Amino acid sequence: MGSKLKVAGWVAVGAVAGALATMQLQATARSALSPLPLEDMQQLAAVFDLVKRSYVEPVDEKKLIRDAIGGMVSGLDPHSAYFEGQAYKEFHEGISGKFTGVGIQIEMEDGLVKVVSPIEGSPAFRAGLQTGDLVTRIDDTAVKGLNMDQAIKRMRGPSGSKVLLTVYRKAENRTFPVTIIREEIKTKSVRSKVMEPGYAWIRVNQFQEPTLRDFVEQLKEIFRAEPNLKGLVLDLRNDPGGLLDSAVGISAAFLPKDAVVVSTNGQIAESRSVLKASPMFYSRDGSDVLAGLPALIKSVPVVVLVNEGSASASEIVAGALKDHKRAIIMGSQTFGKGSVQSEMARLPMPNTSLKITTARYYTPSGQSIQAKGILPDVPVDETAEGSPYAALRMREADLDKHLNNGDEKKDAAREKAREEALKKLEEANAKAKDGKEKVLRLPEYGAPEDFPLQQALNRLKGKPVVASKTQIERKVEEPKSN
Repeated sequence: MGSKLKVAGWVAVGAVAGALATMQLQATARSALSPLPLEDMQQLAAVFDLVKRSYVEPVDEKKLIRDAIGGMVSGLDPHSAYFEGQAYKEFHEGISGKFTGVGIQIEMEDGLVKVVSPIEGSPAFRAGLQTGDLVTRIDDTAVKGLNMDQAIKRMRGPSGSKVLLTVYRKAENRTFPVTIIREEIKTKSVRSKVMEPGYAWIRVNQFQEPTLRDFVEQLKEIFRAEPNLKGLVLDLRNDPGGLLDSAVGISAAFLPKDAVVVSTNGQIAESRSVLKASPMFYSRDGSDVLAGLPALIKSVPVVVLVNEGSASASEIVAGALKDHKRAIIMGSQTFGKGSVQSEMARLPMPNTSLKITTARYYTPSGQSIQAKGILPDVPVDETAEGSPYAALRMREADLDKHLNNGDEKKDAAREKAREEALKKLEEANAKAKDGKEKVLRLPEYGAPEDFPLQQALNRLKGKPVVASKTQIERKVEEPKSN
């Protein structure tokens, strides 16, 4: 399996716009596939010809073909995409963790730019942009009608220059302008600190190329400060995912050698694999970056914090540590993205690539979390008063064209909770406008006021934990057959 993985390249399992690594898949002989649907191909050619000859204005033939390719791929599922030009460049910059811009991960929704996640510490993060925000205008240009490539190009620019974004926030039903000064975004995907003697917190906000090495360095700093560490909180809240090898490596830091971390299964041979806690599955240069960690890391008590925004690679780590009973999972049910995307870079045109879903992944116990997510061992709310925004957050099961995990049924309880949460939020906003009350803002992760973190520390110290009494499992019906 190790040789297969290295020949194939590096696969990524990030969220909608999470960074992905290259996986070169061997071409399959045409004879092994079903014949091309001739009538449908003729239909495509006929439509192309009619649009070319009859549209009100002359249309660039190359643009028509690119749009047809983009539509074909985007129609598969929410995580497949075709990249070219600037979008291709930005796609690969995201892997390295360094680029110039406003600092948001995006996708297109109904012709608008949707914020998948603001990058922590970025200008967009400091300006208060949130997951789910829709950008309707970039400076004086309406986003409607732009493709992702064009939208990215308009948001990018020289470091120090300004861009005015007009933002619509669904949860609050309001539109507002945000002026952001562009800067070079050097995403630091790992943060940590000793919370109190004997107990530490380490946060991974995205799985990128430098993440595993940064994670190891942060752990070493923790152990230098606390050589007899009594407990560690691994914070994966709102981590949209990223590179698969980084997720395997971070899981391996806590697991016994060669323990199964995740398995994948798809249509082609290269997408069927079992990845283990071994350097051959997470090392790119043959060295073992985990070798210098103290032996205590394998046995120190661990709590993993997750929420609805913990997706894909985050769920792989949480699922592996949960199945091996190596950590207690606390928080709320995760996003539920149980699919692997691979980048096909063998395309005739330069600076283009295809990112498509090639496999489903399974936790060590063989469970698929697609459209379901990881259930916490101990459900914990965002605040002592509850989780005011949880029901409003999008999950995999809410996305159009997501891969089904069997026969899914509409979750009436979730829809009711969403309606109630939106009503409460509207009432709170109305009171805030009248000056009667402030809109609730969640504290920064790692702050003393971080309620879930305090509950995680209580669990590690054997103190009482304030578990949620209101969270319900968002169920999907299991597949009837494989």
